[in-house]
Amino acid sequence: MNSRISLKEGERIDDLQISGLQIIQDPKRFCFGMDAVLLSGFVRCKSGDNILDIGTGTGILPLLLSAKTEAAHITGIEIQPESAEMAERSVKLNEEILGGRVSIIQGDIKEAGKFFAPASFEDIVCNPPYKKAGSGIINESEANAAARHEIYCVLDDIALQSSRLLKDKGKLFMVHRPDRLSEICVTLSKHRLEVKRMRFVYPFVDREPEMVLIEASRNGREGMKVEKPMILFESPGVYTEEIKRDYRF
Repeated sequence: MNSRISLKEGERIDDLQISGLQIIQDPKRFCFGMDAVLLSGFVRCKSGDNILDIGTGTGILPLLLSAKTEAAHITGIEIQPESAEMAERSVKLNEEILGGRVSIIQGDIKEAGKFFAPASFEDIVCNPPYKKAGSGIINESEANAAARHEIYCVLDDIALQSSRLLKDKGKLFMVHRPDRLSEICVTLSKHRLEVKRMRFVYPFVDREPEMVLIEASRNGREGMKVEKPMILFESPGVYTEEIKRDYRF
């Protein structure tokens, strides 16, 4: 471990099982889930692209994308100071592997103009809070609550800022819940983000989907490809061959 990195009470270092990367997490605050891992595998970008991760949390997506893509640079923006600081320490922890390709900014995506010029990115990724504010049970932990509920930004904020920050034909990659799919498509379209690719994620072959992976293009033409379903488990506790092979679960 980088000798300059210190852990705070309750924190741990987890092995990401790819390219020797590690991440600092605190189980009492928030730990990344399978949705972030699946989204990182859904992203398609070109060599030399610049990527922005909206609401990076503890920096899981920039770390994974540094290993899975040939992006020139990946920036994560996070509004919560404690999470952003933890993400920065994870970047320092992996600095010999990352080689300066990842950076973290503490700030509000709704004020993106303070940090980025328009059309600064070829790609944007986002694992947003799935639930609307006021719906369901709000977690007592601020980090957990913000990860699951639209407290700091809503879907329209993400679409608006993505449209401003993406280059023409730039791509937004997002993971969300299928029960909000119609709202997602309408909101993205309102901000000139045309859904081009979609994949549903099912826990088991005979269950309803729990997640949907979406790719949208700024000023893209009409026409969308729905990819074959992704099935997570063959049986309880047993991952499918695709998940074991491609995602190392």
